[in-house]
Amino acid sequence: MASMASCNMASCNRALRIPLLALVVASGLALLPASAEPTFPALTGRVVDDAGLLSPEDRQALSAELEALEAKSSDQLVVVTLPSLQDYAIEDFGYQLGRHWGLGTAKLDNGVLLIVAPNERKVRIEVGYGLEPILTDALTRIIIENAILPRFREGNFPGGIKDGVRDIALALTGDAAELEARARARHDADEPAIDWFTIIFWTIIILWVAYSLYSSTGTVSSSGRSRGRSSASSGGSSWSSGGGSSGGFSGGGGSFGGGGSSGSW
Repeated sequence: MASMASCNMASCNRALRIPLLALVVASGLALLPASAEPTFPALTGRVVDDAGLLSPEDRQALSAELEALEAKSSDQLVVVTLPSLQDYAIEDFGYQLGRHWGLGTAKLDNGVLLIVAPNERKVRIEVGYGLEPILTDALTRIIIENAILPRFREGNFPGGIKDGVRDIALALTGDAAELEARARARHDADEPAIDWFTIIFWTIIILWVAYSLYSSTGTVSSSGRSRGRSSASSGGSSWSSGGGSSGGFSGGGGSFGGGGSSGSW
């Protein structure tokens, strides 16, 4: 009887330990800090300069240019500078910010974001669904590489932002061919020039040596080298927080799906 009582007590203890352990684990998880969600800035206008990269005159001029672009094309382009990406990739932060602000119209999804995060040294052009066939990934990369990053590398953030806005506006209003032509011209300018004098000089030397060998031995000995050049090009969760719009400007319910390109300097 004592043995049976002992077994029953042991069984009861094991049965009690399981729910107690589960309770302790659940209590511990409840005390863990919740994963931080990003805080989105308020949409205070067409230029949201939270990183303080622009002067009041720059912000005013850009706002007027973006307002004129929207009046001409109905596309909403917003410039935003961020003091921090809050440990998120700029690609993730970008399309979620575009959705949060609802840039573009719900019918056309024609919103665009130019995002600059100077502390992380990142820039991105985020494109709404409806503009992805126009502002393609390839074209946005051309704009970033040729208009924005050269200025940023010089420390000229206002100049890079202005040039980026200019080229995005050109693409949206049907002048993408000009951007591509400018990119080709820049690429050609970066290519080293052919030193024709050196080529002609060594060609004459080689021909003279060959002629000398032929004249003395009746045979010609020659060897050739080829030199090549290679080049390389580089190319969610549901978040909520942060304020809506103010100052008489707001998005129209457009959505984003991650189209666009990013760059760093």
